[in-house]
Amino acid sequence: MDIHRCRFIRYPASAINAVAFTHSSLPSVSGHKKHTQKHIQVRLAIGRANGDIEIWNPLQGAWHQELVISGGKDRSVDGLVWVTEPDEEMADGKVIHGKSRLFSIGYTTTITEWDLEKATAKKHASGQHGEIWCLGVQPASNKGAATPGSRKLVAGTVDGNLVLYSIEDGDLKFQRTLTRTPTKKTKFVSIAFQSHNVVVVGCSNSTICAYDIRNGTMLRQMTLGTDMSGGSKNIIVWAVKCLPNGDIVSGDSTGQVCIWDGKTYTQAQRIQSHSQDVLCLSVSADGSKIVSGGMDRRTAIYEPIAGQTERWAKVFHRRYHQHDVKAMASFESKGVSVVVSGGSDANPVVLPLRGAGKEYHRTLPHLPQNAPLHSAPKAQFLLSWWENEIRIWHLLNPAQKLLDDPQAALGLRKNRKLLAQILVKGDSHISSAAISEDGTLLVASTATDIKVFQLDFAKGQHADQLQIRKVDMVTAGHSATKVQISPDNRWISWAEEGSRVMVARVHITESAAGVTYTISHPSRLNRLRRQIPKQLLLGGLGSYDRNITQMAFSPDSKLFAVADLAGFIDTWVLRGPGEGANGTGSGDDEGAASDSSSDSSDEEPEDVAGEHWVRNPNAKLLPKLSAAPVALSFPRTQREDGDYDLLTITAVKTLLVFNPLRGALSEWSRRNTYPKLPAPFRDTRDQIKGVVWQGHRAWIYGVSSLFMLDLSQDFDPEKDSVDGKNGKKQGTKRKRGGQEGGAGGKMEKHSLAPQRVRTAAGPDGAKWEDVEMADADDQKSVGASSGVDDDDDDDEDTDGGELQRLRDEQGATVTNGDAAEAGKEGVRAAKWWHSYQFRPILGIVPIEGGTGLANGNVSEDHLPPLEVALVERPLTGEDLPERYFGDGEWER
Repeated sequence: MDIHRCRFIRYPASAINAVAFTHSSLPSVSGHKKHTQKHIQVRLAIGRANGDIEIWNPLQGAWHQELVISGGKDRSVDGLVWVTEPDEEMADGKVIHGKSRLFSIGYTTTITEWDLEKATAKKHASGQHGEIWCLGVQPASNKGAATPGSRKLVAGTVDGNLVLYSIEDGDLKFQRTLTRTPTKKTKFVSIAFQSHNVVVVGCSNSTICAYDIRNGTMLRQMTLGTDMSGGSKNIIVWAVKCLPNGDIVSGDSTGQVCIWDGKTYTQAQRIQSHSQDVLCLSVSADGSKIVSGGMDRRTAIYEPIAGQTERWAKVFHRRYHQHDVKAMASFESKGVSVVVSGGSDANPVVLPLRGAGKEYHRTLPHLPQNAPLHSAPKAQFLLSWWENEIRIWHLLNPAQKLLDDPQAALGLRKNRKLLAQILVKGDSHISSAAISEDGTLLVASTATDIKVFQLDFAKGQHADQLQIRKVDMVTAGHSATKVQISPDNRWISWAEEGSRVMVARVHITESAAGVTYTISHPSRLNRLRRQIPKQLLLGGLGSYDRNITQMAFSPDSKLFAVADLAGFIDTWVLRGPGEGANGTGSGDDEGAASDSSSDSSDEEPEDVAGEHWVRNPNAKLLPKLSAAPVALSFPRTQREDGDYDLLTITAVKTLLVFNPLRGALSEWSRRNTYPKLPAPFRDTRDQIKGVVWQGHRAWIYGVSSLFMLDLSQDFDPEKDSVDGKNGKKQGTKRKRGGQEGGAGGKMEKHSLAPQRVRTAAGPDGAKWEDVEMADADDQKSVGASSGVDDDDDDDEDTDGGELQRLRDEQGATVTNGDAAEAGKEGVRAAKWWHSYQFRPILGIVPIEGGTGLANGNVSEDHLPPLEVALVERPLTGEDLPERYFGDGEWER
């Protein structure tokens, strides 16, 4: 595999402004614990400054980003709250867990409810008040479960108003203003509920106020005084939380965390734990821990002092973030106990809560699970998008040509050209985009529309030119969360409203004036009806897990597959006029579209004029996956028996290869079960993002890992774990020392002893070498020879350095070779291989001899070399705002 190592693709990091879990801890319903622990759907919502909302599934520590609801122009998510309705018991004794609803604010006068099933906004509500700066949800009554929908939302505004919003009967509307402050200079900055009817509000005038929401009466006003450190006269209470015993915790602009008696509303303790403002707080479900984050990048943990009633002490603090810590939320269950924090550096950080000081933290990637990256392999085009902008790049020469000719005037850094920038009109950001393999058709989707463009690339004498023309498409009422173009350019498919599969025929007309594309009226492809328990559909997140996350066409464009978060795979086959699903001419077979076998009764029939898509007769034989799939891919070639190999990888590292026309696992997959896969692949915490096929080799990548698995050979964990050169076992299973809490691994004893050190060596620090920790002289040599990665977007290094880097990266640049050549590079004949040397990987896409061919006639023995573009997107200082420094701190 030849690699174009690219860093010129722009993907600015967007700050995290809000985080929220569906539950701070799993509810304990008397007599229903077995249902609660097994079926309740726990999710983490992350709101970003660009308006994006991400939904994450903890997965007992696997942390899978399931959904991204794209933002829009001048939008920001600055607050998130979940509202979970009470559980209900059915007549048969089964429990319907309460519906979970997600609400957000963005420093406007509007509250928005989000429909996760359709991945779009559901309702908006606003009132006659100023901008909303904080939002809280009324907890259930202590006397028992509240009536569904009877709880309220309470918001604090910039003009000092406390306002009430009703969410009864699934609605969202402004109800009334509870209280007004005498002066509009007072801002309500933070909010928390002390009990069902008492809300605590942190203000900008050095006060904390407690209100009774039944009549708007102020119960008590607590004063912090003035800032004595030379700052502003007023202290801003950026965060307030309430402990289970009713005590109040506040964090303010002086860097102090204060504890207040919940009965007398008097200050019990003041802890100076930050050198700058405390911006966020979180408390454990049992009230035994407090966590704070601030502008000084510190995250601090507090625990009660042994033997001293209601006295707290800071246990320790760390700097897990590169910038301000702006938001955090905690979640606890039997297997997971974590705090998730976020801020301006865009990376969510998972901290152990129950195992604080005993487990490592974990930093989740700021890059999306589905890469905003696509390619046209035959045209050597690279497509990327961000917000409303699409960029099309042309990689001029193959990487192998540059490697063979070191004196080439055209270096790797100059081996690219920006052909076009497309700005998609509208207020909504691009949710997905795709380009055809020959680079002539481009599709982009937003939350409100689908845009199709025709690309004409002509090489002129002076410069390459790309002409872009819009293609008309009947898209009224259509939007998409994911789009795909078939390898033969004849079909466009997309996921609509999260779970609906749509397809439209592309008609190609050739004339003297050139080639013209027209799009037919879209049709809906019916999915199989799945047997999902009624109590799951009526409660929790409803049918959210039927959202489609993966789509793939076969190389010959005659088979189409989709997969959803629940782990169901649906497949369709392309038939000619009069052919049924079995190709016999009968349209009454079980694979044809029918309302009785679909998800709902109002589905549209498939287009039966000419070629049409029908359900694969054996689609129902494909089993439900154990977890959500993170990759779905076809190889370049079709099997000799006319079937296909469909590879899928789940969020828990289960790798399966199906033969979809037979509805069965492939023989290789039957032999190579999960325990037989290489240990480094099974044990890596890096979530898989995608797959690129080359013959029988599958190149699987995550944010920081790249694996090659040879799917023509069987794995033997015992033999494969031995390195032929030194006889040492490789890839041994990580010792976890018992159950983990959902963050990093457990700290082993003597973990502070000297550890193995690796240093960056070679040109531009591209190669990592182990350093022997023998004496001080070795340490000095490390400092003298270590390199520094260049993180700027333009790759400002010499062409010779780029060429030498590719030559040195034996693990990264792997070419096809027969058995006779295998001795030159040991990795060629290996059954599997992996590398962690790349910086955060935005995506890997094929550039030449891509993942699909229109005719599908390329044999395994005559495959062209695989060439890919590997796009790295490190988080650089250019993506971060200015940072404030405390006393004695210097910017390095």
